[in-house]
Amino acid sequence: MSLLESLKRVADRHEELGALLSSGDLGADQFQQFSKEYSDLTPVVEAIDALEQVRTGLADAQTMLSECGDDAEMRSLANDEIQELKIRLPELERSVQLLLLPKDEADDRNAILEVRAGTGGDEAALFAADLYRMYQRFADEHGWKFEALDISETGIGGYKEATATISGKNVFARLKFESGVHRVQRVPETESGGRIHTSAATVAVLPEAKDVDIEVRTEDLRIDTYRAQGAGGQHVNTTDSAVRITHTPSGIVVQCQDGRSQHKNKEKAMTMLRAKLYDHQRQTLDRERAESRKGQVGSGDRSERIRTYNFPQGRVTDHRIGLTLHKLDRVMEGDMDEIIDALAAEDQARRLGELS
Repeated sequence: MSLLESLKRVADRHEELGALLSSGDLGADQFQQFSKEYSDLTPVVEAIDALEQVRTGLADAQTMLSECGDDAEMRSLANDEIQELKIRLPELERSVQLLLLPKDEADDRNAILEVRAGTGGDEAALFAADLYRMYQRFADEHGWKFEALDISETGIGGYKEATATISGKNVFARLKFESGVHRVQRVPETESGGRIHTSAATVAVLPEAKDVDIEVRTEDLRIDTYRAQGAGGQHVNTTDSAVRITHTPSGIVVQCQDGRSQHKNKEKAMTMLRAKLYDHQRQTLDRERAESRKGQVGSGDRSERIRTYNFPQGRVTDHRIGLTLHKLDRVMEGDMDEIIDALAAEDQARRLGELS
């Protein structure tokens, strides 16, 4: 489909939705569904209108230039307007193309964050805790809600694994490129010889599933309760409030011991389970749609080393796009927007290239 055909299709659908919403004939669910679609299409239609205005203005200016004869002042005005509009035209065309790109329907969802220590022993666990706090600070910077679900500590301040929900606007859209292996190069506090060690942690970001996405049958679940424990194995309460849920068909296991209420922990564990099942479903569909998925930014391949944090040199490098920033201290404090913006731009450029 050509760009012109796409523009007409969007404009027609926007007009159709406007008529439906003002008709008063819709049920509550339909009204909500169409209102969201209308709202999503509105900025696209506004960009299309701006593009059409520039195209019309350019045509008018070119007509004026051809008809002004020897009038030097009119020729100068027409030429100035043509040059200005020719600069604006490709910018608007790119803006419209970006708005027309198929949207990941999970982009506006909340996310489940999982951070696990990888190779490197205690230092890997300490790095996992650092990453977890980095994402927590990033969430705070954006006004998102960050809620711990399950944290398994090592006793020296490190995390074997930690899971949290992050809630807010466009959470998954901003964090979906973070899945993969994160590598750290630094001198551990326990290293007396001052040697640089390399360790790793694995990050997974999953879109939170909705009830309509995944059907989970009660008979497919095994639910175990146990006492929540803190670092070093000491009991943090005296009741069996922690919950572990096993989804027998897939073998997926989730657990939550953050809250003191068994009921709340079960709710949170079910949220994690639905997200994992939904993520598995999404990845299966993606593989079926495109075998080239491995080469995509944000493929979510957990075995792929995506980023290196080099503390002696104060730099962070994202290997997927070759971006190096010399502000590691700020990144670890949650200043991640420059990296995430670059990853999103690369993803957009790739998808635009696939459309051409």
